[in-house]
Amino acid sequence: MSIEKLAVIGGGAWGTALAQVAATGGRETLLWAREDDVVEAINKIHENPIYLKGLKLDPAIRATGKFTELTSCDAWLVVTPAQHMRTVLSYCPCPEMPLILCSKGIEGKSGKLLHDVARDVCPTSPIAVLSGPTFAHEVAAGLPTAVTLACEDEALGEQIRDRIALPTFRTYLTDDVAGAEIGGAIKNVLAIGCGIVDGKGLGQNARASLIARGFAEMIRFGEAMGARRDTMAGLSGLGDLVLTCSSTASRNYSLGVAIGEGQAAADLMKDRTTVAEGAHTAPVLKKLADDKDIDMPITQAVAALLAADLTIDEALEQLLSRPPRPEAH
Repeated sequence: MSIEKLAVIGGGAWGTALAQVAATGGRETLLWAREDDVVEAINKIHENPIYLKGLKLDPAIRATGKFTELTSCDAWLVVTPAQHMRTVLSYCPCPEMPLILCSKGIEGKSGKLLHDVARDVCPTSPIAVLSGPTFAHEVAAGLPTAVTLACEDEALGEQIRDRIALPTFRTYLTDDVAGAEIGGAIKNVLAIGCGIVDGKGLGQNARASLIARGFAEMIRFGEAMGARRDTMAGLSGLGDLVLTCSSTASRNYSLGVAIGEGQAAADLMKDRTTVAEGAHTAPVLKKLADDKDIDMPITQAVAALLAADLTIDEALEQLLSRPPRPEAH
């Protein structure tokens, strides 16, 4: 099977950026979006004024709100929010369509990684995962980016890689699907923590310490789930962690900053146009860690702060009063 025509499922900033990558060179690309005004704007003026304002899109991108139009495509890049992926995939009209999962998170109701969700809904579809340090506006603008593409089927992974490869969009292959997803999910939770540190004015030393110790939590959780350490030390783990924990362009970091400045998490989440996925991931990640007896104190603190079960000062006291231990643990 040859992969030529791609569909992108999700008309947010990241989905639009990936459509721009897929359409480079005039290659026909379909972008499914649920918002009628996004579909109309992309088709009429080649822009997404809601989620990626001010960027001209390749005319080879055509938007649609109908799943039936996507049957002519060779593979789907699935970029819907993690908590809606199960529902969206249930509309898939092609039972054997290759699915490239590009969202980051863990399903809250089931505690499943997204590739397991996809297998539940589309059991005959080949599955790959695309993840890494990727701010959508930079990818869409053609700035240099490197990502991880995880696929257990090496031949399929090579086909996908070759189809989306650009000089400014470099793709590294792995067969560790779980590892690629775990890094992308946990870094969002840790980014909220880093934002809280900065919003509270705790200093750069504290933020660096949180990144390093948070990375240790990522490795502990990943290995307990069967992922490989080298995957989490790569682009989809450490690379994405560094990016997301240090920039106001990160939705999760920005949410943390606002919490650190004294705003209530519940109020901040009410009317957001975009999704800070770490807020959904934190409670389910904490539960999984508790159930599997994995030591993740930073994750637990972030989950408690989001739920308003602790104040920042109380969470800080808990973290700083933990018994001394070797750094390797």
